[in-house]
Amino acid sequence: MRIRIRMIAALALYGALAAAQEDEGDAIRYAPRAKAPAGYPASYQALVRAAEDEGRLVVYSTTDAAVARPLVADFNALYPRIEVQFEDLNSTELHHRFVAEAQLGGETADVMWSSAMDQQASLVSNGYALPYASPEAPGLPDWARWTDMAWATTFEPIVMVYDKRALQPAEVPRTHADFARLLQADPARLRAKVISYDIQKSGLGFFLATQDAAVSPAFWDIARGLGQVEARLTLNTDTMLRSVASGQSVLGYNLLGSYALARAERDPALGVVFPGDYTLVLSRVMFITRRGSHPNAARLWVDYVLSRRGQALIANSARLFAVRTDIDGETTAARLTQTLGPALKPIPFGPPLIGYLNNQNYRGFIQQWQKATAPARGR
Repeated sequence: MRIRIRMIAALALYGALAAAQEDEGDAIRYAPRAKAPAGYPASYQALVRAAEDEGRLVVYSTTDAAVARPLVADFNALYPRIEVQFEDLNSTELHHRFVAEAQLGGETADVMWSSAMDQQASLVSNGYALPYASPEAPGLPDWARWTDMAWATTFEPIVMVYDKRALQPAEVPRTHADFARLLQADPARLRAKVISYDIQKSGLGFFLATQDAAVSPAFWDIARGLGQVEARLTLNTDTMLRSVASGQSVLGYNLLGSYALARAERDPALGVVFPGDYTLVLSRVMFITRRGSHPNAARLWVDYVLSRRGQALIANSARLFAVRTDIDGETTAARLTQTLGPALKPIPFGPPLIGYLNNQNYRGFIQQWQKATAPARGR
């Protein structure tokens, strides 16, 4: 009898869940038809209708799902008949999963949106992107467009973070050379108290390391210093921020400034440094995939993210620093340029980014990194 009651209860629960899913599907199917955004050509309505008929959009992104939630919600408000599946992945997983799915011919992302600019450039160069002349492209800076194949969507500084409880103001490194000197001056004090990317496992970490190496000779001093202090090496900015906030680490190197600043607003123990010698600026690069099953919905998403409405949300809700220059607010390219001036070093988007992904160049860089950071990697 007890078994039968459990089975009946389980069937009732299953029925309720199925009904709820069916109701959700009905809500999407029977939502009102959307209209083309104001100012778009009349012909855009046909694209909206085609996207609604597809009814679904799959986005693979390195952007944290919680950060992207305001964008997804607003897109759904504009296009309620399109269900958005947003996959939050680290850069290396995102890249290799997409390539494997595309090569096997299975279902994959409609849109790729990643901060690993070099990996995105490689995919575009290798024919994975679907061309699209977005009506929002003229609103972007020239450097943010790659021949209607891919678009830079943010303008994010790369920063250092530190624990205010553990470092006196005079000890805080203000340049990359300062950071290298601090690591090497007293390794015992900072042993296992510094955290940065594991560039062998993080595509974004590798990309930032190559950009540092191209800009400053201090990078390899920093790499050796990370080895000397037996730094913790990890996969993402969130882990680094949690480590410094908890007091486990004193310093974090090469973090996404958008995430660091948002965390520092909530945690007075966290300090954020924009290096005064140069502050790298990266962008989350987006493209529509050739093999995606919902290309029209992907076009709507790209146009939305590049639009003034989407960029205003990127700046003021997602806090990712809008790339458009006609957006107001603290987290915008315009405000960052005004604040940091010539110290800003934006990373240009285009084919030259692919150089370090060449097998020989990649192996050589990784071998040099391994040699420099050996003690840290042995932890």
